[in-house]
Amino acid sequence: MGNAIRYPKTDDMDIEDLLETFDSADVDSTDSDNALNMAIYGRAYEYIYVKEGENELVTRSLEPENTFIVYDDSIEQKPLFAVYYYQTKDDVTEESYYRAQVVTENLQYSMSLREQKKESEEGVPHNLEGLPIIEYRNNRYMVGDYEQQISLIDAYNSLMGNRVNDKEQAIESILVLYGAALADTPEEAREAMQILREEGLLELPKDASAEFLKNVLDEATVEVLRKALKEDIYTFSHVPNLSDENFAGNTSGVAMEFKLLGLEMITKTKERYYIKSLHKRIQIFASYYNWSQIYENAKAIIPQFSRGLPKNLLELSQIISNLKDKVSLRQLISLLPFVEDPDAEIKALEKEKETAQEEPTFSQNLPYEESVTDGQSEVLGEAESSEDGSGDGPGRANRKATQRNPQASK
Repeated sequence: MGNAIRYPKTDDMDIEDLLETFDSADVDSTDSDNALNMAIYGRAYEYIYVKEGENELVTRSLEPENTFIVYDDSIEQKPLFAVYYYQTKDDVTEESYYRAQVVTENLQYSMSLREQKKESEEGVPHNLEGLPIIEYRNNRYMVGDYEQQISLIDAYNSLMGNRVNDKEQAIESILVLYGAALADTPEEAREAMQILREEGLLELPKDASAEFLKNVLDEATVEVLRKALKEDIYTFSHVPNLSDENFAGNTSGVAMEFKLLGLEMITKTKERYYIKSLHKRIQIFASYYNWSQIYENAKAIIPQFSRGLPKNLLELSQIISNLKDKVSLRQLISLLPFVEDPDAEIKALEKEKETAQEEPTFSQNLPYEESVTDGQSEVLGEAESSEDGSGDGPGRANRKATQRNPQASK
């Protein structure tokens, strides 16, 4: 969700007011937070409410760990109510307790859950159509993007942590002396160790030796295991390793699409479930602002997602050129990643064409017969013949004029 979701305009209904309301509600930031929660927890929750002191709707992404929705046991699994709870603290007694917001299709309840008592307020109408807390699912089973690879990630982190610990232990290794003693008493030993740390020198008898006692890891074996774990994490998560040399071996557009096929299938699934919840958001906004046409045809609005991957603009321009007069101009312009609003771009093109047509033209390249009449031709011929001092007459002048304007001879 690096790029904002685009909502294409249709000829059947005007959604300009809806888009302006989405901008004021800052839905782009909410979409970004929802995408992050979906990737981590496998689900996200969005709360739509009326801003305090105003009549405008705003959106906020709730913490999935503190939010849940209860559905009925029918095959349609209709939502009954949603709960959002959080921990707070009493300023007077410094007692920690939980507060909960419970919302249904029509009412909203505020509750305080303490150890000895439970406080509940009467339901207040929230004046919104349907449940104002929307659930966004990452997939059918609400599994996070890397949830199934957590064991591999933990093993990778443990391996890298052991390598770091091994280097630290090498610095703090135990010094072992053979055939010699550092001191006779503990006090002398501590003094000798202090001198050893400061000076870095140790004097030993002829047959004595010293070495550090440490557990050395086989770096070659550890590196093989590290690469295997890293490769398995990318493989089982269906995400290509962009830093891999094999990935950059073939950079053509088709080859890149095949390498990203697994990731693309996962992304399409995420988009399908996200669009389903976006239609609920559109209906809530349309119902609150009395946009009956948008409310009844919310599913006709198809949100468009754009990838954050780099694009081959040269190849894309060739595709657009080949599809000219075969696909609508708006659809072709929407393929360009740097154009955020295709409709505004089309209006800008039309305005440029109108401006170019309104600019005055100072010279026109017209054929010779259209620019010079017969009478003017005779006068021009006589003038040219008199200047050249020859008596060839108008015929010579006409031949010269024809030579100067080859288009007239055709």
